[in-house]
Amino acid sequence: MKPPRFSWGGYTMNKTNENNRELKRTQQNSTPNIRWMLVGYDLIVYAVVAIILLVIYGGMDKLSSTGILQQVCLSALCIFTARLLGKIYGQVWRYGGIQCYIRLLFTDTIAFIVYLCLELMLPVQKITFARMLSLASLNLLGALALRMMYRYAYKCGNQKTVGGKILSILLRLFSGMEAGNEKEVQKIKVAIIGAGRVGVGLAEDLLNNSEAAYIPRGFIDVNKEKVGREIHGIPVWSEDEATFQKLGEFEVQEIIFAIPSMDADKKKALYEYYKNAGYKLKVYDYPTMYAAGGKRHLREFDIEELLFRKPLVVSDERTNAYYKDKIVLITGGGGSIGSELCRQLAKMNPKKIIILDIYENGAYDVQQELKIAYGNKLDLQIEICSITHRKALEKVFEKYHPQIIINAAAHKHVPLMEHNCVEAIYNNVFGTQNLVELCEEFGAERFMMVSTDKAVNPTNVMGATKRMCEMIVQSASTHGKVKYSATRFGNVLGSAGSVIPLFKRQIANGGPVTVTDKRIIRYFMTIPEASQLVLQSGAIANNGELFVLDMGKPVKIMDLAENMIRLSGVQGIEIIETGLRPGEKLYEELLVKTEELDKTDNSMIFIERDTALSQEEIYQKIQVLKDACDTGDNLIAKEALRSVVPTFKRPEDVNKEIA
Repeated sequence: MKPPRFSWGGYTMNKTNENNRELKRTQQNSTPNIRWMLVGYDLIVYAVVAIILLVIYGGMDKLSSTGILQQVCLSALCIFTARLLGKIYGQVWRYGGIQCYIRLLFTDTIAFIVYLCLELMLPVQKITFARMLSLASLNLLGALALRMMYRYAYKCGNQKTVGGKILSILLRLFSGMEAGNEKEVQKIKVAIIGAGRVGVGLAEDLLNNSEAAYIPRGFIDVNKEKVGREIHGIPVWSEDEATFQKLGEFEVQEIIFAIPSMDADKKKALYEYYKNAGYKLKVYDYPTMYAAGGKRHLREFDIEELLFRKPLVVSDERTNAYYKDKIVLITGGGGSIGSELCRQLAKMNPKKIIILDIYENGAYDVQQELKIAYGNKLDLQIEICSITHRKALEKVFEKYHPQIIINAAAHKHVPLMEHNCVEAIYNNVFGTQNLVELCEEFGAERFMMVSTDKAVNPTNVMGATKRMCEMIVQSASTHGKVKYSATRFGNVLGSAGSVIPLFKRQIANGGPVTVTDKRIIRYFMTIPEASQLVLQSGAIANNGELFVLDMGKPVKIMDLAENMIRLSGVQGIEIIETGLRPGEKLYEELLVKTEELDKTDNSMIFIERDTALSQEEIYQKIQVLKDACDTGDNLIAKEALRSVVPTFKRPEDVNKEIA
């Protein structure tokens, strides 16, 4: 049906709206008053119970006609007066929860007590206490059953099952409501993968919310105990039963994944299966104990969660306890890693989080996100400045006296830094040195450096500056009062400037997808995973450790591109090689000396043993870099960097060895 046309003057639209409102009023006026209809059904229930217990009941206390009339009038008066005063008939029972049922139980208990007292005081024909209790109890049980049936019929009466059709008839008889109304028909029909706690919770939310855009038609689950049964009137199918024909019969339009613990390979297989069939796919995010501040919501699939293993949760009580009630400063707090560090820290109840970043938009975004999630429970401060600005940094340290400093601020784009070596040295090296000196000056407890696998035998300016930062931190640990550590990991899925966002944009634009060299391999980790490991490394550090994270198996960038194209469902996307970028090498390393590793309590965290330089040696290297940067010449600065970082190699030499 085509949407109605509206005139420029608005008369037609206003007239249509008025007609719709009038129709709605007419429908409302013609619909029976549910409150009094419910009173009528309660009276029927009472009448049935009274006939059984007052009229038909025999024995020693058989009532006369007068006695029956007296007990009926007295008990009915107490019960229905209590329910009216208790506003039982003012509740919307189609949404009724446990509170509504408790309220009914409470009012009927009061009614019974009043009934008992009046029966004793008034000159009426008496019945036994057991008979009175039976009358009140059976009447309450019938009323409860009636309301449960009504609520269940409302929730499930629109299902495409025999039971659902029966319930829709009951709903119409009970309340005059049509289960399959126009609004219901317009809802998006969905099948929910997962009939566990999360999936059932989602179905309940959708059924109870009349404004929800979705209506569940079926569950898909592997649990044999659930398959073939119904939950809230919704059938549970096995994967084999959930054929495209079956989904078509139930008018399913979208598939929702509601199993947080599903194996990554299984999720990927199901995703491809239904994606290729043309179904829209969504994920139901359900907050867990590790997702404090999170909210339930439906979202589109992130390609990242389908590419690799299921992200590991590495938080532990020791880590949480370490950061609790601490003042934490995060430099680069608005970036990909920095913002996730803020999210993870917020769950650990710190005393204060200070986000320091030169880019105000990123800092603002994470500030607003955390404000919405935690409100006034989280003390969050924003400082906009560069770590190269020594005086501005001094003011921040003087104002907050941070106990823990996490340095996630850095220039990290490899090709860009090749042509901006002076700026890379200023920001990455001198900025880190500023922070180290201020930590000592203001008596901080711990300094944590976020490093990269590109610092291992670096072939580019970015990696070489990061290696210099590691040497600064390790040297400071030998003579300073602050506890120092650095954590090294590989590429992070979805971080700003990484390959995955680039591939996403290229696929969205219809291609081609560009790969610098089909032989390139990289280590990958999710942003939450990397951030949690950084925080845990800092918590377990004694002093001077260079932590190395287990990044799992390396991934071929060519395979990554092919998988993303396939998972996106877009056809005809070409992959082309563009050649290695300046400073880029075919593979990355995580260790300088693979034989010199120490284990930690976490199987994903190792410690590399490295000899720290003296304070004098570090100062000499920094002076060499300062003299070179003062010239403003990037080539001179690059050669100076090569002289102070002995492992800094030319990419063509390294790549020649691999080829």
